[in-house]
Amino acid sequence: MTKRTSLYDAILIEDGQDLERIVKDKRAQWRANNAKARRRQRRYKKKLISELPRIISDIHSAYPEDDV
Repeated sequence: MTKRTSLYDAILIEDGQDLERIVKDKRAQWRANNAKARRRQRRYKKKLISELPRIISDIHSAYPEDDV
């Protein structure tokens, strides 16, 4: 079974296709129907995108010497 996507996986996103590759629903086969699975994926992608700026700022604050 695949691992559930973490919000900290947002640092791996460089373009839109990366988002499709990163977001995995480990319970997709247990969903009642495909529409509910798509809805879950869409909600999780939106949540991941909204957390992206915060995660990036956390990384930059943890490593200030890398800022140029």
